[in-house]
Amino acid sequence: MTAGDLSAIPREARPYQGTTAGLLTRLIASAIDAVTVVALLVVIYLGVNGVRFMAHPVAFSFSDLSVILSVIAALALLVVYLTFSWFVTGRTYGDHVMGLRVVRRSGARLRFLAAFVRAVLSAVFPVGLLWCAVSPARRSVQDVVVGTAVLYDWRARPEFPERGPAAEGPPAER
Repeated sequence: MTAGDLSAIPREARPYQGTTAGLLTRLIASAIDAVTVVALLVVIYLGVNGVRFMAHPVAFSFSDLSVILSVIAALALLVVYLTFSWFVTGRTYGDHVMGLRVVRRSGARLRFLAAFVRAVLSAVFPVGLLWCAVSPARRSVQDVVVGTAVLYDWRARPEFPERGPAAEGPPAER
């Protein structure tokens, strides 16, 4: 067994490492993230009602859910989840499952403002993701506006460059 055989990247995935992700992979990752956010909302709702029950058990009834308030809470939680996931590790849970990482076009880690703007655009304009199906560089509207790329990356710890090179496009396109 050689050192090349002992890689965290699956043998079948090695040719794709560092290339731009396609629409289907990104849609699956987004669906996993949506389920994650809904699960977090349910946990928050049950937690709030659990505290209310412990405070007043005799007069307890579950909180009424306002549709508008629920949608606003879901969008706010989604933006927070996406922003911190992309800023801290470059990937959400869905990205991790699908072997994706969001980076700047230079290959460097996203800065907080870029992660936040990309998260807001992803939350309020999710159909922008469909643009990567027709884009030759597989970039969504969010990627074009913010200057990001979504790459296949199965490594646990990315090797971000200290300062991004001036080259255009993600590392796979150079």
